[in-house]
Amino acid sequence: MNAVEVRDLSVSYFGEEALTKVNFTIPKGALAGIIGPNGAGKSTLLKAILNLIPKSGGEITILGSPLKEVRKQIAYVPQRSAIDWDFPIRVKEAVLIGTYPSIRFLKRPGRKEKEFALKCLEKVDMLEFQNRQIGELSGGQQQRVFLARALAQQTDLFLLDEPFVGIDVASEEVIVRILKELRDAGKTIIVVHHDLSKAEKYFDELLLLNKELISSGDVNDVFTPKNIAKAYGGQLSFLEEMVKPT
Repeated sequence: MNAVEVRDLSVSYFGEEALTKVNFTIPKGALAGIIGPNGAGKSTLLKAILNLIPKSGGEITILGSPLKEVRKQIAYVPQRSAIDWDFPIRVKEAVLIGTYPSIRFLKRPGRKEKEFALKCLEKVDMLEFQNRQIGELSGGQQQRVFLARALAQQTDLFLLDEPFVGIDVASEEVIVRILKELRDAGKTIIVVHHDLSKAEKYFDELLLLNKELISSGDVNDVFTPKNIAKAYGGQLSFLEEMVKPT
């Protein structure tokens, strides 16, 4: 079974096409990256998969079912810029929210859920910050906390939108390690990513996008100078050192 199947997906904003007839599949157990130039529709694609924005056409199947039937099996980590970091909540409480989908209606998290939330914090090396306000953390620490919240959901599919933007090297290394561990455990991870120099190192599968799908599949098949040039057009001067010659 594929984790995600997208057929003829189109998305429009104010009459302008943001995505046009995009088709791809992502197999279960893959660590997949979505790459492309600014304004290519990368975050739009992720949000359309989650039905956070309406599509103008196409079909999306997740884990073999419509989204509404498998929503609890999906964890989403949005861009840091989309989060209100001034909201008064402590780190451990933010992670505990991840356990809510598994709790029966009108029930509150108990000792089991609280202990598991702390284990998720420990997994991302943030346990010592459990009583801090999230707004007091650095960018990398904040990103790790929201990854811990995603881990607390215990899902089969993880979607992360630009998780490495504005974070420190240590946090990036922790996040990449955890994402690869999740993949090795059979989970599927899809990451919107901007740094071409690390695409081959981080991902098994790639989607190369620029409002339409340029290429998708195994990273070695997608990440070629020809495909990169097609996606980025005239923006080639900064790409020469990022894309190895074939």
